[in-house]
Amino acid sequence: MASIYKRASKVQAEQDDSDLSMSDAESSSTLQADGDDDSSDETSASDKDETQISENKLKQVPAELRNRILMLTSRGVSFRHRHLLTDLHSLLPHTYLDTKLDTKSNNNYNSALNSLADLHSCNYVFFLEARKQAQDLYLWLAKAPNGPTCKFHVAGIHTMAELGFGGNCLKGGRGVVVFDKSFDEMETGGGGKENLALIREMLRGVFCVPSKGVRGMKPFIDRVIGIYGLDNKIWVRIYEIREGSKDNISTPEEKKLSEGADVGSGVKLVEVGPRFILTPIVILEGSFGGPVIFENKLYVSPNLVRREVRLKKQAKYSQRTFDRTDRTRKIKDLGLNTGAEKKVGVVDDRVLFR
Repeated sequence: MASIYKRASKVQAEQDDSDLSMSDAESSSTLQADGDDDSSDETSASDKDETQISENKLKQVPAELRNRILMLTSRGVSFRHRHLLTDLHSLLPHTYLDTKLDTKSNNNYNSALNSLADLHSCNYVFFLEARKQAQDLYLWLAKAPNGPTCKFHVAGIHTMAELGFGGNCLKGGRGVVVFDKSFDEMETGGGGKENLALIREMLRGVFCVPSKGVRGMKPFIDRVIGIYGLDNKIWVRIYEIREGSKDNISTPEEKKLSEGADVGSGVKLVEVGPRFILTPIVILEGSFGGPVIFENKLYVSPNLVRREVRLKKQAKYSQRTFDRTDRTRKIKDLGLNTGAEKKVGVVDDRVLFR
């Protein structure tokens, strides 16, 4: 990708040099031909026209050349988090997988990640941050270098090799990103639907593979990336598109999908993986910084969930301890455990069967 940028910049520089030389020649000829003051106005007008032509050429450079995603993790990630990132990197050919970010403070994310994105010619940053000894995983999705930035909590992670999915996509292929109707109807805990539109554009920028300008990409569309909304969370599933006879179609969803296909063929979706669930937390205006423009009021931190579990266990233990002390107190009040020998009654076995 860097070579493409260098080649494009080199060609543009050569064109600019040739344009400048032609403009100098034209200006000199006009100065030799006309010696009055109108020659300077004509040369300035020609220079403006040439600058406009060069700007139009720059605008004609396809935007796909600049669409590249930087993927990396923080320190302390687990094997499941690492495999999730490698699976996404294998499915998306327009990504660049970097090593772990060697920093412990999230205050340094702004300068470090933006500089890495600029170094590798990336305009999106897909950063996985592990906290609490890899118990919690957070996703920072930012558009470098100006923002915005979306922060998600990642849960329900299942990699390709973990569940043994039956799908098998072509490496380097492209996919169709589908946003379900439930995604638009999802409640985000504050604000309007603008935050959903912003999250949609960020996810679309990551999962939509450009049609050209990507090294190692195959001109095939053989997968569907489904994004759904349920329980105020974003569910991501990836399927392979299989074509075959309609006899192999069994489920009603597959039959409904095959209605739009050819008469002699049926379309079947087979899950490829990975699968994960995203919970929106905040949206920042800048790239890994800036003011908060959205905050999810329905989000519950995993620390609070673990605290509630510990409090329930503590309540059970305290209740069990109270019952034990209460029983010993009752036994002592009744004199049942005073340590003296128990008197032998008349109907005792030791008396009746002597």
